[in-house]
Amino acid sequence: MKPRTLLPGIALLGALALTACSTGTAVDLDGGGSGATGPVLTAAIAGEPDQLDPHKTSSYFAFEVLENVYDTLVAPDENLEMQPALAESWTLSDDQLTWTFSLRDGVEFHDGSPFSSADVVYSLNRIIDEELANAWRLSAVTSVTAPDDRTVAITVAQPTPNLLSSLGGFKGVAIVQQANVDSGDITTKPVGTGPFSLVKNTPGDAIELAANPDYWGGAPKLGGVTFTFLSEGNTAVAALKSGEVQWTDSIPTQQVAALQQDSALSMGVEPSTDYWYLAINQKHEPYGDARVRQAIGYAIDREAIAQVTSYGTAEVNQLAIPKQSTWYTKFDGYRTDLDRAKELMAEAGVDSLSLDLLATADYPETVTAAQVIADNLKPLGIEVSIRQPDFATWLDEQNSGNFDMLMMGWLGNIDPDDFYYAQHHTDGASNAQGYSNPKVDALLDAGRTELDAEKRQEIYVEAARIIAEDASYLYLYNPSVIQAWAPSVTGYEVRSDRAVRFSEVSLAE
Repeated sequence: MKPRTLLPGIALLGALALTACSTGTAVDLDGGGSGATGPVLTAAIAGEPDQLDPHKTSSYFAFEVLENVYDTLVAPDENLEMQPALAESWTLSDDQLTWTFSLRDGVEFHDGSPFSSADVVYSLNRIIDEELANAWRLSAVTSVTAPDDRTVAITVAQPTPNLLSSLGGFKGVAIVQQANVDSGDITTKPVGTGPFSLVKNTPGDAIELAANPDYWGGAPKLGGVTFTFLSEGNTAVAALKSGEVQWTDSIPTQQVAALQQDSALSMGVEPSTDYWYLAINQKHEPYGDARVRQAIGYAIDREAIAQVTSYGTAEVNQLAIPKQSTWYTKFDGYRTDLDRAKELMAEAGVDSLSLDLLATADYPETVTAAQVIADNLKPLGIEVSIRQPDFATWLDEQNSGNFDMLMMGWLGNIDPDDFYYAQHHTDGASNAQGYSNPKVDALLDAGRTELDAEKRQEIYVEAARIIAEDASYLYLYNPSVIQAWAPSVTGYEVRSDRAVRFSEVSLAE
């Protein structure tokens, strides 16, 4: 599903065995090779990464691990403002077309090889030239060059106000090591410059990271992090309460209210920048008729869908961008109105349909929602057949256009371009639904180059309204980030961009 990065699922084919180190025990994770000693935190995530190449994976589970292994040129702070990372400073030319980044001195990859501008050039060109998952974020880039070992120049075809967020807002644009790619090891044994290095990857069981004592941002307080895979939320919560794990985001939403009252653990619920949506395949008749898509938009009960999937932890929204974003705009063009839905179906000359709804068992949220949607659409004469293959098959079906309607989510969104361009531009890399509106294309193109923030806001407000009215996506809700950890864990912060960072975390001995 290029370049989509998905929200965390709650299940991936049953609970897997726990791997845990006792809280507070000093451990040498790799027999002395990394020099990392200290307490190891065990984190239970809701599924196993498909691979660990940050440029190719589209799995959130992978990025939970990779957030701690790799760096980007810049990185978002808690307010999602871009701050120095591998680049310690940058300048922009007067014509707004050349960004020059000054790199940090003394940074090394985990294998001890020096980091230089050549690694940045290689990494960004790899994404662009091979059209990898996040190439759309760099579509304005015309060249990436290295005037010297500590300098990188990025030239863009037109002013690009969102370049920094494209370079740093997501670890899919991480700086990788060419030797690691050429060897093929990057998919299972990634080598980065981040606060932790991978020391052991046991498929079906766990991924073990050791602290990088020479990390440019300062050595982590932990000796390491072990990621274990617990898809069953009840099992993960029980493991947290028993002390087998010290952190998890595999949490049933129906338990959130009770867990927030539990003094034996810490709970974080933070509004996210994610969104969940329905996409209707406009290449399948009669869904190319906007009135049929709009009828579905009037028939579905967003409040009911959000309740059964999120138990009051999500915010219903008919657009993509959540309320806490400075780019938010209110839109309430739809309501649950079966009479209006029936009118639109009649206007389109459609009185009955069989609709193939693509969900996935690996993201049970989609299956639960699909059942509500099927009930919502029955009064319109629409019979819904729900498919729920594993996620790999789901991706194949989406990419081949073998669906009438699908449900899924997006994360990694900061700039409004992240929310709309790839998904709704005619040439968008993730426009699986086949939407095409010349006016929207023009607005989204203009939004990518407009430097005046107020004018840019107006552009995206108009584009978002048209996208919603055309039902390119039927937006459902913005979920919350839900995570919990043991009282022995300090220094952890829940982030709205869902980045899981353990570099500043301590674990009491």
